[in-house]
Amino acid sequence: MKIDDTLGFAFRSLRGYPLRTGLMLLAMAIGVASVVLLTALGEGARRYVTQEFTSLGTHLLIVLPGRSETTGGPPPLLGETPRDLTLEDALALLRSSAVRRVAPVMVGSAPVARDGLSRETVILGTTSAMAEVRNLSMAQGRFLPAGEASRAEALCVLGHKLKMELFGNTSPLGRFVRIGERRFRVIGALAPKGQSLGVDISDVALIPVASASALFNRVSLFRILVQARGRDAIPRAKKAVLDIIQERHDGEDDITVITQDAMLATFDRIFKTLTLAVAGIAAISLAVAGILIMNVMLVAVSQRTGEIGLLKALGAPGGQILRLFLSESAMLSLVGAALGLLLAGGGLLLAERFFPNFPMAAPAWALLAAVGIALTSGLVFGVMPARRAARLDPVAALSRR
Repeated sequence: MKIDDTLGFAFRSLRGYPLRTGLMLLAMAIGVASVVLLTALGEGARRYVTQEFTSLGTHLLIVLPGRSETTGGPPPLLGETPRDLTLEDALALLRSSAVRRVAPVMVGSAPVARDGLSRETVILGTTSAMAEVRNLSMAQGRFLPAGEASRAEALCVLGHKLKMELFGNTSPLGRFVRIGERRFRVIGALAPKGQSLGVDISDVALIPVASASALFNRVSLFRILVQARGRDAIPRAKKAVLDIIQERHDGEDDITVITQDAMLATFDRIFKTLTLAVAGIAAISLAVAGILIMNVMLVAVSQRTGEIGLLKALGAPGGQILRLFLSESAMLSLVGAALGLLLAGGGLLLAERFFPNFPMAAPAWALLAAVGIALTSGLVFGVMPARRAARLDPVAALSRR
């Protein structure tokens, strides 16, 4: 029997039992769609985190007060705490030739008011370097001016969302807002940027770091953002930051320096592993679909005993019967996989519509793996009923008709 005859016979056999065939196709389609959609979810999460870190800037180091790891020794005596990072610490980092820019960051919360409108808002104290370090762009006006970082000027830049709430479509340039108990002149408004690592840049007010220090009555920085001169300069910049701060803190190694590349690599590994784990869990549904195919095909063998006996009586060898039933299993797997891919595609389109900012996309390997696992599952679990059909005695099979 030729290949086209074999496939035609398998197709007619499946078409003869539409309910049974439909249930097996549905099971296989759901399994394939589960693998693709869950893999797309993991890949989307990895891409989202990568975009979030990339939006922070390039060649970035983040300096945090305190050590992030534990040493396993006895706890410190007398309530010892890490020394605060100060503006002077940040400015000292510019001594390194590997450092291009330094942006000190002081964070607080205060009411921002204008003409009776008032709301509690995150206040970021920083310098002019923040615009370059964080890739901030202006919709109107200019960013914080360059100059003496210790000079407390009453100037501010508004995030896009905050500007719209306070000024609407009118220009805020040159107007005054009250932040806490102080008046600040608006010199610029940021272009829409959205959230970055949980912080809505569009909903903040940026003021000079010295002004923030006076407003919040403290000198400690939240963190220091350091931009290296290039990717190759990042290790030198990290070493310089550690050495300079240790020298300024009387030999104490009391800061943590996190590189952007290290964070990206760590999260990339985590999400790749998570994606594979989720895909593996979803692949179990394909195994279940394969078991369903096996059970249904075993029932089909018992129902088609007379047909199998007639084929054998006409001279069809056992190998031919085996190939006929395996062809049915393969056809069910491939058609079910195709339907599953269509179902997954529809799910991805819906996800893109309702969550446009989440880059949910299935990698090519997931599509190939889903189809491959579906076909393998169908063939593996189709072997037992196919072999049973091939071993039937033609006389016994015909006598059961």
